[in-house]
Amino acid sequence: MSAMKSNDDIEPCISVVMPVYNEAVTVTEIVELVLAQSHVGQLVIVDDGSQDGTWDQLQPLAQSDSRIKLIRQGVNQGKGAALRTGIAHATSEIVIIQDADLEYDPKEYSRLIAPILSGKADVVYGSRFCSGADPRRVLYYWHSVGNNLLTICSNMATNLNLTDMETCYKAFRREVIQKVRVKENRFGFEPEITAKIARTKARIFEVGISYSGRTYAEGKKIGWRDGFRALWCIWKYNFWDR
Repeated sequence: MSAMKSNDDIEPCISVVMPVYNEAVTVTEIVELVLAQSHVGQLVIVDDGSQDGTWDQLQPLAQSDSRIKLIRQGVNQGKGAALRTGIAHATSEIVIIQDADLEYDPKEYSRLIAPILSGKADVVYGSRFCSGADPRRVLYYWHSVGNNLLTICSNMATNLNLTDMETCYKAFRREVIQKVRVKENRFGFEPEITAKIARTKARIFEVGISYSGRTYAEGKKIGWRDGFRALWCIWKYNFWDR
């Protein structure tokens, strides 16, 4: 029997898709963290019309590492639109969604992709709420209530038992995610993709992740209107637009 490979022995197999909008404060650091992971073979960055100097920071980064594919959308269209563009350009075996802030830790990619590499899963969600001993920054109570409510409503519609439907960290086998037609332009991406993946009968796993959320003063963008849109998307993509 051959020896089991360590995480460092795994060949680059991940395309990271990173939507970016006005993240000049954190974008250089997160790009460097992503590229430091040995599994990353490609980083697709979609600048969604940033106006704070983010694009200027991204260009020298792309010139310094051939793994970076840099795309700019001249007008801000939203996270879902940026992801739709980025996913279409992914070329590696596994696709991971990565926000451009520092709320999610790229060092946990090996944990996310393990069920896929072992042949058990087609899709893996990184849950902020079943992370056990992993650290999680304590922030907004009503956000956690809203996340829980949206996950429950999504689960009722999809018959899945996820603990964190709204998580950013989702890993997919590329052939699974590239078959899904994403329509939502903003944060409705999460309930839409969950509804559509559930219908594919893909094998879905969850793993616990750490989470270092940020405040609105630090640049958090999602708001209560996006919560209502997510509820609409749960109904729309599970019962109407199938």
